[in-house]
Amino acid sequence: MLYDVVDEALDPEALVRAVLDDASGGLVTFVGYVRATSDDDRAVTGLSYETHRELAIAEMRAIGAEASERFGTVRVAMVHRVGSLAIGEAAVAIAVAAAHRGPAFDACEFAIDELKRRVPIWKKEHYVSGDARWRENLAPET
Repeated sequence: MLYDVVDEALDPEALVRAVLDDASGGLVTFVGYVRATSDDDRAVTGLSYETHRELAIAEMRAIGAEASERFGTVRVAMVHRVGSLAIGEAAVAIAVAAAHRGPAFDACEFAIDELKRRVPIWKKEHYVSGDARWRENLAPET
């Protein structure tokens, strides 16, 4: 599978190619983009991400293995971008293939939730006001 941390634009199709095979009946992808506002509704100009690359990739692999244990035979690929990203750029991409759609959807949701919770990637928001702040790389509770 494909697990990586990169400093160039993401290629979600590369992840699809890495997981799709003749046994795949369902394919789910997730791409997370930099948006114009923070979780507290402050206007941002972009984000920057930093990581410990080797630890991040090892944890991504562990998440992929756990997804296969939990949801059956699923093939998982995930890539996160680091460096400075502008609004509209992709920060993370995940692809999951499985024999059926249900396990593919479940494993994809598990993968992004666990990536944000466990992978050592740090996010800094850069605000229109000129200041910046490190933020937890977690999705807000819905």
